[in-house]
Amino acid sequence: MNSIFRKSMLSVAGLCVSGGVVAGPAVAAHAAPAQAGPKALSTAVKGKGERSAGYEYEAQPNYFYCGPASTRIALSAEGKEVSQDELAAKLGTTENGTDSAIDVTRVLNEYTGGKYKTTEIRDDVATKEQVERLRADVRAAVDQGRPVVANILGGALDIDGVEHSYPGHYLTVVEYKDDGNTVLIADPASPNEPTYWMDVTELANWIAGRGYSS
Repeated sequence: MNSIFRKSMLSVAGLCVSGGVVAGPAVAAHAAPAQAGPKALSTAVKGKGERSAGYEYEAQPNYFYCGPASTRIALSAEGKEVSQDELAAKLGTTENGTDSAIDVTRVLNEYTGGKYKTTEIRDDVATKEQVERLRADVRAAVDQGRPVVANILGGALDIDGVEHSYPGHYLTVVEYKDDGNTVLIADPASPNEPTYWMDVTELANWIAGRGYSS
């Protein structure tokens, strides 16, 4: 995959949970009723090399609202109670999903006064430098009480060896430990397991070809 096409993946809507890949309609397993989940609205140092951003979990109500749901989780850390429908309208979300991390950053900045930036991982597999950039960005954002929203593609294993797979998806990074080598994912499509830990290299490769807002 050349770099020009990778860049286009970040700005062209797809036919799945999130934009950027033509993969056909998302299956029903990606839908989940909205519900309250873990809630902690203050940044907390939990131990050496470990910190959590305050957030309120809410599942996506259908298969294509992962962008609005992940954005809402991130904004909850600012104490902002914004509905997923309002965010979907601002993101331009349709049944084809949300186009790109660029849109997520734009909307996050509208509510936070410009705190977020978009970082692309254009390679098919993240380089060491891109992994380190992600680790540093997660640490910097979470240290400031700002969750990271990632646009991912395909499958990845959490630290328990459980695979999480989507034809395109958005999720939120809300905590880190081991100095950022391990990160906690808040997954809006997984209300039965709303959070899980993942190695940051695994997450970087999950994002590869797309981008994240931090």
